[in-house]
Amino acid sequence: MDSPDPAVALRDHVLGDVVGPMQVCEHQIPRLLAIDDSELIHRLLKSRLRGERLEIHAAMTAEEGLEMARALLPEVILLDIDLPDQNGVDVLRELKTDSTTHDIPVIFVSGSTDADARVRGLDMGAHDFVAKPFDMAELKARIRSAVRICLLIKMLAQRAQIDGLTGLWNRACFDQRLKQEFAEATRYGRDLSLILCDLDHFKTLNDDHGHPFGDQVLEDFAEILSSGRGGDVPCRYGGEEFVVILPDTPADEAMIAANRYREAIRNMRWEEHPDVQSTASFGVADLKCLSEVSTEHLVDAADKALYQAKQQGRDRVCLAGQSDQNDLKLSA
Repeated sequence: MDSPDPAVALRDHVLGDVVGPMQVCEHQIPRLLAIDDSELIHRLLKSRLRGERLEIHAAMTAEEGLEMARALLPEVILLDIDLPDQNGVDVLRELKTDSTTHDIPVIFVSGSTDADARVRGLDMGAHDFVAKPFDMAELKARIRSAVRICLLIKMLAQRAQIDGLTGLWNRACFDQRLKQEFAEATRYGRDLSLILCDLDHFKTLNDDHGHPFGDQVLEDFAEILSSGRGGDVPCRYGGEEFVVILPDTPADEAMIAANRYREAIRNMRWEEHPDVQSTASFGVADLKCLSEVSTEHLVDAADKALYQAKQQGRDRVCLAGQSDQNDLKLSA
């Protein structure tokens, strides 16, 4: 089975020659924000850039532009140096010191001959400079270049959160996402469950059949976890351990999901090793089982439940806070 890779579609698009719709993005078409006090410039951009398949937004002042930049997070900003309420260089400084807008490429545009302002802007991190009146062919090329750079930055950031073997989110991403889901759950009184799972006797499988086959088993197990419920967040926790975050899910529903995963890996077969049957053990915890509510205690509770599943014979699901759980192992 081929492992899922959330970054492939974005990579293929970014490395292409055309700026077009993306498959991996919160929005489908790259956004351009033009911050300029000229209505004529905005009309010109919307008219002449229509064929570039860009979503174009207009701001007339620095204040409006900064607000829109933080709200939209566009792929490129065209910034006039000479704005009525604030110098464009100062606007750039605010954009580059704000962590949410820091990586957005900014192209300075101006009819001014002030070379010092252009140099200061470029030194502060502006991506490019285009003089007014525009040469539209040049402007289009510079916009395409800026958008590609922005998308490459996003792709690399996403790659840093993905486990290279399985295509699942990695441990760092899990830690971040769990904090987010925990904050939402505790703020609004929602359920939150965690499934921690471990492939049984995985070291023996590697020793007996080789690491390439072991990697295949990991990839296939990752695909099983990825095929679960839509809102769940499967991640690789490390080695042969995986974890699934289940937002808005009480413990009994998490137990059902874990047992489905357990049965699926138990029923998996491989043509090159038809004699191999791989199993996994699962520990489930939710916020209600905790005496002290924190992300650390939630992970610890799931880990203890997983240890209990291992101690009781593996190939089973255990729920945190329950001592005798032999009945939780479903028949194959």
